[in-house]
Amino acid sequence: MAKVMNQEEMTYDLVVGLGRSGVSMARFLRSIGRRVVATDIDPNRTDEAAALEALGVTVRIGSHDQDVFDRAARIIPSPGIPLTMPYIKKAVEKGVKIQGELDIFAAHNTTKVLAITGTNGKTTTTTLAAEMAQASGLSCFVCGNIGTPLVEYLMADQRKDLVVAEISSFQLDLAEEFKPDVGVLLNISEDHLDRYPDYRAYIASKWSLFARQAGNDTAVLNRNLPGTSIGKDKLASAVLEFASGAELTTGAWIDGQNIRIRTEGTQDTIPTAALKGLPGDHNRENIAAAALAVLAAGGTMAGIKDALASFTALPHRTAFVREIDGVRYYNDSKATNTDAVVRALAAFEAETILILGGREKHTDFTQLIDAVKPRVKLILAIGEASDNIIKTFETVCHVIPCSTMAQAITRAQDAGSPGDIVLLSPACASFDMYANYEARGDDFTTLVNNLGKGKEAAHVS
Repeated sequence: MAKVMNQEEMTYDLVVGLGRSGVSMARFLRSIGRRVVATDIDPNRTDEAAALEALGVTVRIGSHDQDVFDRAARIIPSPGIPLTMPYIKKAVEKGVKIQGELDIFAAHNTTKVLAITGTNGKTTTTTLAAEMAQASGLSCFVCGNIGTPLVEYLMADQRKDLVVAEISSFQLDLAEEFKPDVGVLLNISEDHLDRYPDYRAYIASKWSLFARQAGNDTAVLNRNLPGTSIGKDKLASAVLEFASGAELTTGAWIDGQNIRIRTEGTQDTIPTAALKGLPGDHNRENIAAAALAVLAAGGTMAGIKDALASFTALPHRTAFVREIDGVRYYNDSKATNTDAVVRALAAFEAETILILGGREKHTDFTQLIDAVKPRVKLILAIGEASDNIIKTFETVCHVIPCSTMAQAITRAQDAGSPGDIVLLSPACASFDMYANYEARGDDFTTLVNNLGKGKEAAHVS
């Protein structure tokens, strides 16, 4: 599908990628009177193309045209589009401006923003923060990498008290104007090294969330991050820290099953032993970060505690599925890097059968060895990474390759003993076997729910 542009259409915004973010961006730009061209290499984007063309957007799907890139007034790539894409690189070399969705949002937004980034825990913490703020009486619009593009807020009928946004490094890479009133950096570990030249570049991307903050803004930081002591001194904003272990003069820290909060005007304790669906110190850190951020944004301790009392685990994030014959099954399909798996394993003291694998992202599985040794009795290796997993762990614990998730579930039920954990925590992307991590987690959950009592019932695949 292609439409020939006339001379009047040669000054336009070019949106690259017609996933959810790209479609929303094209819609928003049209809503403010911009000429818009949208392009996607996928020929199956026919529904998206038809909807946008009805709004007056010129759409190309199934192929790219360098001339279309070169003639644009600016290029707005969706976050999933690598900036190394040859069409983009050539256009930028010719002087075409490139701009990301964060800066376009920032240019039109007037609402206070609470933004959360980190390698792991972003979605859980974003959801926690939004529910804490709402329980404090603040109306919220939840958006960003969590699923709803930021520009959707600019097209909404009503303004809110607070925009709560999950922000990825891909979004931050093009930010030159975006500045959150409250920014949160949860953690950083190796990830997306197929997208960045090295780990330092990925770290720099995460820290850039705070680059444009001023003295009346707040940065919420994980004190245990390497470089935090140096990095925080470079920030213009007020800094609140959270940590596991050591007591802090100001901030939040994990004290056994409790979270201690100490800020200007607030000194309180959040007990977490009875919380549903938030196992492990990593989730206590997420709670601590969310609480500090919400307090900085105008929330209350009463609202924070009320929200936690009713909060349950999000799907695919160390989510309990079922107990069969004394063995508990957990879906952690969202764990697409090694650090997420380390955190998931640390949440349980029981012996664990770990389903690991998928499509690698330059994954270094040796980073899992110390976490695997004390608690994993069996690894079930799936997907393209199976050979690498076997090579890495063959002297650490027993490893069995499985060609399907169904086979892995069967093997897990055969090997499980009362008190054990079966944990899907893959450390890899899903695209070798599934459309996304949700589909992978849904398959795991369905297969587990279809298991009958007794190990003989597992042999259905």
